[in-house]
Amino acid sequence: MRSSISQLFSATADHDARGRNTHQLQAAGAATPSQCTNGYAGHSGSIKDVSKTDWNSRLGDGTAQLNGTLGRGTSETAETDSSGTGGMRDALEGPGAAQNDAIHLKRRVGLFSGVALIVGTMIGSGIFVSPSGLLVRTGSIGVSFIIWMACGLLSLLGALAYAELGTMNTSSGAEWAYFMDAFGAWPAFLFSWVSTLVLKPSQMAIICLSFAQYAVEAFVYECDPPLAVVKMVAILAIVSILFVNCYSVNLGMAVQNVFTSAKLIAVLIVICGGAYKLCQGNTQHLQNAFSGATPSLGAIATAFYTGLWAYDGWNNLNYVTEEIQNPSKNLPRSIIIGIPLVTLCYALINVSYLAAMSPTEMIESEAVAVTFGNRILGVMAWLMPLSVTISTFGSANGTLFAAGRLCFAASREGHLLDILSYVHVRRLTPAPGLIFHSLIAGAMVLYGTIDSLIDFFSFTAWIFYGGAMVALIVMRYTKPNYPRPYKVPLIIPILVMVISGYLVAAPIIEKPQIEYLYAVLFILAGLIFYVPFVHYGYHPKFMDNVTLFFQMLFEVVPTTSMAMFD
Repeated sequence: MRSSISQLFSATADHDARGRNTHQLQAAGAATPSQCTNGYAGHSGSIKDVSKTDWNSRLGDGTAQLNGTLGRGTSETAETDSSGTGGMRDALEGPGAAQNDAIHLKRRVGLFSGVALIVGTMIGSGIFVSPSGLLVRTGSIGVSFIIWMACGLLSLLGALAYAELGTMNTSSGAEWAYFMDAFGAWPAFLFSWVSTLVLKPSQMAIICLSFAQYAVEAFVYECDPPLAVVKMVAILAIVSILFVNCYSVNLGMAVQNVFTSAKLIAVLIVICGGAYKLCQGNTQHLQNAFSGATPSLGAIATAFYTGLWAYDGWNNLNYVTEEIQNPSKNLPRSIIIGIPLVTLCYALINVSYLAAMSPTEMIESEAVAVTFGNRILGVMAWLMPLSVTISTFGSANGTLFAAGRLCFAASREGHLLDILSYVHVRRLTPAPGLIFHSLIAGAMVLYGTIDSLIDFFSFTAWIFYGGAMVALIVMRYTKPNYPRPYKVPLIIPILVMVISGYLVAAPIIEKPQIEYLYAVLFILAGLIFYVPFVHYGYHPKFMDNVTLFFQMLFEVVPTTSMAMFD
């Protein structure tokens, strides 16, 4: 039954590519196994249970590629678009799988799209929500500005280390793939467990709540926007972004490119407005920048959390390395272009804010960018809420784009539900993983608030960022001859690892809270599921029917990419 369903999907894709009529489609559905070599309805265990010999025999002329996939059309030069936009000239919907081609995620992310994914994800709600929070925690304009710059430098150093990891192992999944390489299955599983259920959905929930708050405020003048309305708009944003990314990779990247360009224009408006005020002599708020009490080490760590939230997204491109054209070059190039650009924008935006309002006004304002617009733009003040909504929507789009690939990579190795590793038979998008993340993000929107989500996200995320640095250092010694197209000085991952440890430990020492213990217990709770379902490979029989049901519902099939770790 499972194989016949998969044969039907494979025949359907072949029909769409060649324009057959209905009778031909029915005939193709009854094709012999030799005619439907790529239709596998699912796997009861992980893909690593399948030997390379078996995969090669099924795929015929498929050969293992450096990027961790198998079959034709997966090399780094496949589907290269000279425009650098990631194949945007193609039709929105892919041509479908040819009769003997492997079903896989195609390389449609070029250099421009890579930079847009980094910049578009990083510049989201943080710069519009975080400035006042960072001032509160530092109590000093000068210290807060230094932390803004330090957060940018830390993000750049971390991303450069990730560039080495991403060019060593071009499998999607970022930290999950690197933990598998360096430590083995159970640390990688714990990362996928926490990221899939908490980190990525909470990140998207935060951004969509910020989007909804600014969008609703445009229609409310004399009171705070109703919380129920804000959450409904946030849910609507999640559904819209989900549709875009499930429909087409090219459409998702087109939205990312357009919204990134629009938000950079909005940033330029803020910077020009600040420059105008500075030219008028409004520099009083920038004087005596270091007045005030010196913050404690714990306060500096929590201030870093606030600032780093605005920079988060610097590692998102590593989640989609299987879809980057020529990743050994475009991954580090995108990082080197994108993160310094964001850091420069953040520095100039903060100076512009202080040219138009005092630190006290920034702290008291719940929408700093909107207050700035009212002071500077006059009748055009409505541009700022519009700019913020554009910025946050684009950031949420990039976040979901990356999150779906983590689900795809981890479940392909048997660490999550099988169905999450499947891709749409015609559109070649990881639809089940995208839907799964969106459902959890929607639940968080209905339950949580922005502040509580940011604190939990930052503490847990930096545990794994530090773990990725340890993985890089370990593999320098355990895999010294492994190909490294891009290599960073060893001092960089060591420095980021030390800072990560400080960011995790300092808030606990300064102000112990039960929430930190809950976070650690939640991470370790993943072992309860790892031991029976991954280590011992227990597979409930009813899951076959569940997988089959969702496979028919979503029209998805498993990829025929070779698992990286067997």
